[in-house]
Amino acid sequence: MNGQVDASGRALLVVSIVPSQGGGARAISAWIDTGFNGDLVLPQAQIDDLSLTHSGTVKAILADGSEIALKTYACWIDWFGDQRYLEVVANNGEFPLLGVGLLLGRDLHISYRTGIISIE
Repeated sequence: MNGQVDASGRALLVVSIVPSQGGGARAISAWIDTGFNGDLVLPQAQIDDLSLTHSGTVKAILADGSEIALKTYACWIDWFGDQRYLEVVANNGEFPLLGVGLLLGRDLHISYRTGIISIE
């Protein structure tokens, strides 16, 4: 799986989100965030646009150490040729974040020289 580093230095990877198993996929571009130990964060507006089903809440500890509760939503993603069930975390940010949870067991290589990202 390959991605790219954009002109602002953000490591981006396109993932396919499927609102329900067997449904139609939508491609989104997510920032790779190695400081996030979950799978995927989506802005609430994008979750609403995808009509994802609310599945619960999760406690999160922010960078400043404060703890908050965030809503989670069910979806599937195409991950290395397999449909994988996820509970994505909602936030009020602007950009999707792909976390370490999806990278476990994989090799991540980011070249800021060539702008190429590869995950194997």
